[in-house]
Amino acid sequence: MDDMTPQELSQKARQLVAEGAVLLDVRTPDEFRQGHPEPARNIPVQELARRLSEVGPPGTRVVVYCAAGGRSAVAADLLRRTGYPDVFDLQSVRNW
Repeated sequence: MDDMTPQELSQKARQLVAEGAVLLDVRTPDEFRQGHPEPARNIPVQELARRLSEVGPPGTRVVVYCAAGGRSAVAADLLRRTGYPDVFDLQSVRNW
């Protein structure tokens, strides 16, 4: 996935969301309020472990992003380890 261009990341993420994947923004609430893709849910990465039920049942397909890619990588790893095997890391919200 690291070799995908921002345009390829965007196309893949939009396709997955159109097919029903949850779009998960793991930035802070302040960052989220400053602008986000319409269908996104905001669960800050530091709260994700205790708010997994808000993502959906285990197995839910998830597209995750943050500001630059660091927090989304942490969130994607956490999701994969806790029953969400189908996680796509969009990295930055700018890739949407």
